[in-house]
Amino acid sequence: MKIGIIDYGMGNLRSVKNAFDFLNCDNIITSNKGELSKCDALILPGVGAFPDAMKCLKDDRIDDFIRDEAAKKPLLGICLGMQLLFDRSYEFKICDGLGLIHGEIVKIEANGLKIPHMGWNELKIQREFRLLTGINDKSQVYFVHSFMAKAENRQDIICTTDYGVEIPAIVGRNNIYGCQFHPEKSSDIGLRILQNFRSIVYDYTSGN
Repeated sequence: MKIGIIDYGMGNLRSVKNAFDFLNCDNIITSNKGELSKCDALILPGVGAFPDAMKCLKDDRIDDFIRDEAAKKPLLGICLGMQLLFDRSYEFKICDGLGLIHGEIVKIEANGLKIPHMGWNELKIQREFRLLTGINDKSQVYFVHSFMAKAENRQDIICTTDYGVEIPAIVGRNNIYGCQFHPEKSSDIGLRILQNFRSIVYDYTSGN
């Protein structure tokens, strides 16, 4: 079983790889679609602005590739990578996303709190989900972001966090998952979430 970390020029790739290495999970960082297509699951990381990220994906025609692969295997978006899963964003300008989860990305209106939302914050579990196996309500994870998702379907929201407003922290639809926080920077809780993802991938590939 191998996990492919998509390199499109805008991700904290090394820290994600280090986390999977720590979990003894075979993984590869690459922009090569042929190599990624051989992987059993994909990670879409991301740091920066939504329009810049989508331009990078489109320039290398990775956007359509991700949509095709998401129909076949598990996909996990991290931080900006989670936001890219949605239909569109209003960061700087209106920009279409991958459209894998319905909803929009909007600026956080934090009622006077400092933006970006940066640091450790609690997860509020909204419903049971395999990505949360062994994770307790109010577990803390590490966030860095100024924009947030507004999911069209409440059922797609697995966890939220509070920062002057309710922010989706984990989303999921079918085999597509997203974490607004950085699991690779969230100590034991983040590692457990990545371990749960690995277990999901294993069952997916074995037909369970």
